[in-house]
Amino acid sequence: MNKTTAFTRLAAAAMLAAGAAAFTTGCTTTGLYDNANQKVQQESLQAQVNEALSRLYRAAPGSEALVARSAGALVFPQVVGGSLIVGVEHGRGLLYVAGNTQPQEYTINAGSLGFQAGGQAKSVIYVFNSPEALEMFRRSNGWTIGIDATAAIGHLGANGMVDSRTSEQPVTSFVLTNVGLEAGVSVQGAKVSRAR
Repeated sequence: MNKTTAFTRLAAAAMLAAGAAAFTTGCTTTGLYDNANQKVQQESLQAQVNEALSRLYRAAPGSEALVARSAGALVFPQVVGGSLIVGVEHGRGLLYVAGNTQPQEYTINAGSLGFQAGGQAKSVIYVFNSPEALEMFRRSNGWTIGIDATAAIGHLGANGMVDSRTSEQPVTSFVLTNVGLEAGVSVQGAKVSRAR
């Protein structure tokens, strides 16, 4: 083998090794970026959930006590609608289970939650008032309101507090707009699934 051929093969091997190193570094950097990005998204979702719960507690006196004694609460801070005609909504949220500090992420997709035109975002909160209702939800593979379970609409009584009958329902739902609690909005047909 002459010097030119040996040098060419050595150069080719060096380039191949450098390319492999760059590819590996690129993958590692991308992986680290994805993990950091995922953490930022999770923290942002957590902050939005906390804000949605604070808004609920202000808009519906007695709801904080209802959530505190519940088996769990599923909070979608921003369910965003599409158009007036095709009303398709989607959102991400977190499920909090009593006694468990690690929330689980879920998604919601619905045909209509009474949204107005212009892509208005609303917060949708489900309160599981019994362990049985929560367990049925967690065991399901895609939970559809009105088919797999009924979610009673949270009402305020004449005294301005959450109606006492609300806690007697297995699942209670609340829908909030930027102006407060939206009464009478049905959440039937919304499909809730565990995020992958």
